[in-house]
Amino acid sequence: MLPQQPYIESSKKQFFYYKTLAEKAMAQLEPQQLFYAANDDTNSIALIVKHMVGNMLSRWTDFLTSDGEKEWRNRDDEFQDPYEDAEIMMQKWEEAWAVLFTALDTITPQNLDAIIYIRNEGHTVIEAINRQLAHYPYHIGQIVFYAKFLKQTEWQSLSIPKNNSAQYNNNKFAQEKQTINFTDSELNRLNDLK
Repeated sequence: MLPQQPYIESSKKQFFYYKTLAEKAMAQLEPQQLFYAANDDTNSIALIVKHMVGNMLSRWTDFLTSDGEKEWRNRDDEFQDPYEDAEIMMQKWEEAWAVLFTALDTITPQNLDAIIYIRNEGHTVIEAINRQLAHYPYHIGQIVFYAKFLKQTEWQSLSIPKNNSAQYNNNKFAQEKQTINFTDSELNRLNDLK
């Protein structure tokens, strides 16, 4: 395995982990709660998703060959007129993530240092991936926080539940040392949620 291959695989796992985290948060809400905005300066979860979808489609379509800010993207529109319903929103969400993962599959250790452009600013492929690995979790944190705020019944924790840190750490330290991506165990935990 080439030295950069673990970076590519780790990036894929992290994107998938954060995608799953957002989905587990949104799944705890009633569909109409996805469209709730606290005030005019606050985006609903549906608008955050619409923005992420627009960003993903723009950044990852023809990732290695065209500017990441596509001429057809209308970023301002991403913060207006949310999707018609939750089903359409989730369909667009899946389509955008599919474009991202397809693009990641085209990345090789040999092209990680290649220069791609976002708004005419050059980035290495690694820098462009890191940029999105910071951007998407930022918005997914908003989704999780908002979902937790809107949840009318008991929230099913997506991280270590309150007052369980000691038990969680005891379980981890009771295991043999191993080298794994943190997302491997976290995804297993998330998938165990209802």
